[in-house]
Amino acid sequence: MKRIYPGLLVCLLVIDLVAQPINRKALVERHTVVVTQFDSLSSLSVGNGKFAFTVDATGLQTFPEYYAKGVALGTQSEWGWHSFPSPEKYTFDETLKNYKLNGREVSYSVQLKDPKRSVNAVNWFRQNPHRLQLGNIGFDITKNDGSLVQMSDIKNIRQELNMWTGEITSQFSVEGVIVKVSTFCNNEEDAVSAKVESPLINSGRLKIRLRFPYPTGEWKDVGTSWGDDAKHRSIALRSNRNGAEILHQIDTTKYYTWLWWNGNGLLSKKKEHYYTISPDPGQSGFSFTVKFTGYRPSLAHPLRGGFPVYKATGYSSKTAWEKFWNSGGAIDFSGSTDKRAFELERRIILSQYLARIQCAGSYPPQETGLTYNSWYGKPHLEMHWWHGIHFALWGRTELLEKSLSWYAKVANNAKAIAKRQGYDGLRWQKMTDNHGEESPSSVGAFLIWQQPHYIYFTELCYRAHPDKQTLDKYKELVFATADFMASYAHYDSAAKKYILGKGVIAAQERFKAEETFNPTYELVYWHWALNIAQQWRERAGLPRNKKWDNVLAKLSPLPVQDSKYLFTESGTDSYTNPEYRTDHPSVFGAWGMLPKTPMLDSVIMKNTFDWIWDNWAWKDTWGWDFPMTAMTATRLGLPDKAMDALLMPIQTNTYLVNGHNYQDDRLTIYLPGNGGILAAIAMMCAGYEQSSTINPGIPKNGAWKVRWEGLRKMF
Repeated sequence: MKRIYPGLLVCLLVIDLVAQPINRKALVERHTVVVTQFDSLSSLSVGNGKFAFTVDATGLQTFPEYYAKGVALGTQSEWGWHSFPSPEKYTFDETLKNYKLNGREVSYSVQLKDPKRSVNAVNWFRQNPHRLQLGNIGFDITKNDGSLVQMSDIKNIRQELNMWTGEITSQFSVEGVIVKVSTFCNNEEDAVSAKVESPLINSGRLKIRLRFPYPTGEWKDVGTSWGDDAKHRSIALRSNRNGAEILHQIDTTKYYTWLWWNGNGLLSKKKEHYYTISPDPGQSGFSFTVKFTGYRPSLAHPLRGGFPVYKATGYSSKTAWEKFWNSGGAIDFSGSTDKRAFELERRIILSQYLARIQCAGSYPPQETGLTYNSWYGKPHLEMHWWHGIHFALWGRTELLEKSLSWYAKVANNAKAIAKRQGYDGLRWQKMTDNHGEESPSSVGAFLIWQQPHYIYFTELCYRAHPDKQTLDKYKELVFATADFMASYAHYDSAAKKYILGKGVIAAQERFKAEETFNPTYELVYWHWALNIAQQWRERAGLPRNKKWDNVLAKLSPLPVQDSKYLFTESGTDSYTNPEYRTDHPSVFGAWGMLPKTPMLDSVIMKNTFDWIWDNWAWKDTWGWDFPMTAMTATRLGLPDKAMDALLMPIQTNTYLVNGHNYQDDRLTIYLPGNGGILAAIAMMCAGYEQSSTINPGIPKNGAWKVRWEGLRKMF
């Protein structure tokens, strides 16, 4: 009989514990969302990455006006866009202003203040195109006295979102009569299905309502504009006892709504842009599907799957979500005694769900995803890093790659921007749309930190699939991206170094473009990305680019003052002006979002971190600032600070019951925060390429027990 020594036994037990796979279903389902009352911030969504549908406590979109002030009841797709006519035939050139920078004129599309026509042109190009709210699907329920049910008439609410299946189940009562609702989104189609069970159907008191809002064209569109009936049209092109097709047209934009229901029912037009489906009496249950499309579908067949449509949608959702949760990474904090552990785990699970339904399409997402418009529904490319890189870190690189195809489609637009401004290569847009057009912005036009993102994204793809196919797929845009970066850097012959700016706004948007040069984070990002681009040339069997090497060799060193990094070299009052203690502490990006480069000194960054930690106006920050801070703390070997940053009790670091990162009354959801927490916690567990510590961002005080699998190291 072999003797097992105590130390060996402990070792075997530890190995066995680590080897045990995480019960992913139990992990996800212990964070099932439960809602028991109407709360404008507790709406729930289903979606598939390119389409999302958000519901209130009834399981549909019955009371959109109430939720408009919170997390709106949106129905949005990645293809649904509209532009108002331009009666004055504005041209984009009317938004341009020339700036004298580094001895030459450079044009930027900005928010001009005069003359009036230019102001109107700017406003038009900012407003158009804008993302559409496609339609509102809710209940029309009649009370015993014949009046429509109001929100106060809904009682006994119990609603759950099961993220393992993508199903929202809702139960409530009206005058003592129970209504049960199950809501799914099809994984492949821009379609939502629901099943309703209630005696109210049998008595003819429950109808399904479909309304088409008019686009507001405002910064925020929550899909509750019911006026302007004459400015758009809705036509039932065909209908029968089991389905219907409706055309909605706004100016030259048209799309179709396809409806299918089980059993018999009748589509009626109650008033302009307002339809109801009345199930025949005698039924206790009723299921239906609504699909939105930019082209005319066939009414002759149900959606894919070969089942009755609701069942097909449910099967599609359940299959896709089980596959999603069983792929890639997982993190389990069970057994931790720190009271914050369960909340962190909740945020992680819900953020994965929200990112999958809101940010995993074929285009860079807007900051409010597919729920409601912010910035007119337009994506901001500097935020694509926060929306997307976590997919790769969690072993789901294919979800990041879906949106990278957009860059190739809009490369000619990026080339035109660079050419207009006198640069080489491609200058990637900041605030844009599906077609890659520029939007005028007095801040966004001068940002540059979106530029190296494409190199960061494609390097993640290459490290997931280090083969010739990946190189051939992305290399030309990698090289063109680097060409712009090298030509943008201005050579100062007196100082004998390359400078970024003037004419730049740092990621910390507190510095004037015409005065700013050499922001610390952007300098490091320029250096890192140009080096990676050179590696791509070498991998492709090409010689190094001499221009890039010249910029790398002579790029300005990081600006230092009193043993701390200045936020920008031009910002010599970085540490004395209170105004510069707000917004993003983006200097952390230099060794947080990015790995340690030869430019950076870890002692100086530690001094910088300590000062910002103690002096920053944290209440004046954004949701992704806390994950970024956690990343820098992790790289500095400060795991307690990393966790404190990730869970800092600040309003903009709030995560609602539905998992959304709340900022303020205007920006009630903010998906860069959700993406940020996923990127940060992946690094805090799996580490980064220069780390050897196990779980480098997890406190070592014994209060945190963490098991993880399937994560990848950050750069």
